Amino acid sequence: MSINDPQWGNRGDDKPNGNGPRRPNDGPPDLEELWRDFNRKLSGMMGKKGGGNGGGDGPRMPPVDFSPKFLGGGLGLLLGLVAVVWLASGFYIVDASQRGVVLQFGKLKETTEPGLRWRLPYPIQSHELVNLTGVRTVEIGYRGSERNKVLKEALMLTDDENIVNIQFAVQYILKDPVEYLFNNRHPDDAVVGAAETAVREIVGKSKMDFVLYEGREQIASDAALLMQSILDRYQGGILISKVTMQNAQPPEQVQAAFDDAVKAGQDRERQKNEGQAYANDVIPRARGTAARLLEEAQGYRQRVVAAAEGDASRFRQVYTEYAKAPEVTRQRMYLETMQQIYANTTKVMIDAKGQGNLLYLPLDKLMNAAAGAAVAPQGLIDGATQGAAATRQSSSFAGEVPPQSESLPAVGGKSFNANTRAGSLGSRDREAR
Repeated sequence: MSINDPQWGNRGDDKPNGNGPRRPNDGPPDLEELWRDFNRKLSGMMGKKGGGNGGGDGPRMPPVDFSPKFLGGGLGLLLGLVAVVWLASGFYIVDASQRGVVLQFGKLKETTEPGLRWRLPYPIQSHELVNLTGVRTVEIGYRGSERNKVLKEALMLTDDENIVNIQFAVQYILKDPVEYLFNNRHPDDAVVGAAETAVREIVGKSKMDFVLYEGREQIASDAALLMQSILDRYQGGILISKVTMQNAQPPEQVQAAFDDAVKAGQDRERQKNEGQAYANDVIPRARGTAARLLEEAQGYRQRVVAAAEGDASRFRQVYTEYAKAPEVTRQRMYLETMQQIYANTTKVMIDAKGQGNLLYLPLDKLMNAAAGAAVAPQGLIDGATQGAAATRQSSSFAGEVPPQSESLPAVGGKSFNANTRAGSLGSRDREAR
């Protein structure tokens, strides 16, 4: 039979549709024909009638033939395809940030590294992918935003019996996927419980001011260490990376009063700082002044002591000389004393023989004026000079007053005598002796 034969491929001799019995030499069965036969037999088993119109007059299809020959055809191919798909379901991919955990009948079998992996298909084996590098975060005291407070978690009691509202976040990663999956049923909830426990313990041992202000960073670091210790005892395979204090404040019911107390404390600190600054300015200056006064007093003491010692030494020397010649020493001491007195005393001229009209002429001032003025009267200058000489002469006689005073030239129609206080003092001293 050639390919161009119009009857090539027909399976029946008498029926053109090929539904007749197959002959032994017809070749291998056609898959499409087998599939159509299978559908017809299946429809016959379900009580359906043959024919394209579905009418009740057509003959029923013969029962399905479940012979080994029939099953060895299409059903074997279908089972092979299902087996291939089932075996292919065992392939899985592990990313670089993940680790694979293979379970065999629910029990740990092995852990796998990143890459394309294969395991026995379900239900013999299964796998879990655990992300080890991803940072996970839990929030304590709030959810999402600080305004969404969870007071049951946020309110804590301090050591000085004050209530504070603390909100913080905990970031952690996984360090062991096996411990994370098998040692705790809810590991994330275990992190929340450990975080709340650790912070409550630390806050309970601290003062309120320390918690609200200067101790926030220290509380966070101490809480991280304590949380890690708790989770290690749980063997949760979790590593705490950071604890962040989001907010710490007193309860809302006493917020206003607490703000007033904080302002008062700030004013107190400001005034203390101002007082300290003033003290730092005044105290060094006062100490410097005190040191200067002490040095001046020390110098004055040394000067006075030295002067007193010098006077005492001079007095002893004078006394020694006085014991040798009392009269001469007394006269010399008198003259030296009067010299010192008259050196700093203004000398005047008076009219000793007048009728009560006195004219005081300061000799020293007149001499100074005469020396400075080129037009001073010559007679007045000579008279002043003679009066000064008479004064010095009277002083040399140790208080002796001359019998007659020397007349001075007339000034303004009057005549004057040059007498000094030395003569009066000398007379009084002579009368006393």
